[in-house]
Amino acid sequence: MKIILKEDINNLGYKDDVVEVKSGYGRNYLIPQGKAVIASESALKVLAENQRQRAHKLAKIKADAEAVAESLKDVALTLTAKVSNKGTIYGSITNIQIAEALEKLGHNIDRKIIVVKNQVKELGKYEAIVKLHKEVSAVIPFEVVAEAEPEAEVEATPAE
Repeated sequence: MKIILKEDINNLGYKDDVVEVKSGYGRNYLIPQGKAVIASESALKVLAENQRQRAHKLAKIKADAEAVAESLKDVALTLTAKVSNKGTIYGSITNIQIAEALEKLGHNIDRKIIVVKNQVKELGKYEAIVKLHKEVSAVIPFEVVAEAEPEAEVEATPAE
């Protein structure tokens, strides 16, 4: 069944895309949730007219996304995490930590558009993808290093 998406849906498409889905997924989930409409002939005509009218706005949005991608081009992050004796991280590094690190550098990026391909549970170098627009994305390399442990405090006893 062909549908028109009303919003961006991960692993399916972006707003105003016409996509083919299984009829159960479309009729039982996407359409009742208001995430899509059936791609009828009249709905496709309305979509084409709306896209024609929004072409200028969409060009500006894409240009803004390209500017943000350009500013992120030279960014490399170093994230610290508590590590066990075996070198594995307690917990994992997620898009939330990456968004916070970017915010400290002055880049206000929504955590929902940051994608980390594999779970980060060990020290090392990884990459995160920031999906700024359906045609524009930026790759941010990051390294996970062990958190420096505070020095053990030694009690000084007076010499006798």
